Amino acid sequence: MLPTTLALIDDDAEFSEYLRDYLRAQGVAAHWFSDSDDLLCSDQAFGFDFYIVDLMLPGVDGISLVRLLRKRSKAGILVVTGKQSDDVFGSVVNAGADMHLAKPATFEQVLLAVRGVYRRSGGFSSTAGADAWKLEEGRRQLATPGGVKVELSPTDLAVLQCLAESPGVPVSRDVLLKQLGLRPEGDDNLLNAAIYRLRRRIEGATGAHAPLQARSRAGYVFRAPLDRG
Repeated sequence: MLPTTLALIDDDAEFSEYLRDYLRAQGVAAHWFSDSDDLLCSDQAFGFDFYIVDLMLPGVDGISLVRLLRKRSKAGILVVTGKQSDDVFGSVVNAGADMHLAKPATFEQVLLAVRGVYRRSGGFSSTAGADAWKLEEGRRQLATPGGVKVELSPTDLAVLQCLAESPGVPVSRDVLLKQLGLRPEGDDNLLNAAIYRLRRRIEGATGAHAPLQARSRAGYVFRAPLDRG
């Protein structure tokens, strides 16, 4: 049992690139961030199913990053670090991490740790068990699981209709451009603006992080159940 998506936050490029590729070979969609600020500024910062965190990072330090992640996510967190001190284990556990491995650690050890934490967490997924959002096409509204209604523009509706047809799967930029009647070449900025407006419209109405997330070189995905009606 392994997570579907995983964020690796570590500034050791050689270790991270090889570990990322190793995890991908096991079927895990692993994404590497060399700076904790890069993760936190990404569209899916709190949307991964699992996190592997180093403690010595540029940007937000590792302990603070673990605390932030734990406040926003129930995902498994594994700390893999070369930092040596008597209080490392207690610090990472108190911050909210599930397990600690000291470097040097083999990729096989990391994989076993990820599998063990993920299994004990009951196979947490950032979308598992979530109540469905509802796309009310006739009214041109998006209803949140809590009953908040988000008014949609025709462009918003077209984007969400496209995403709803591929639940949990990234929809390519080319498909979205075609849905909006835009050109595959030259209209990327118009698509970026449309996605930005839709995300801000959802967040403005709900006060919460929008489940509309970018996937590097893959497009966009609505990372919550989305029903059409």
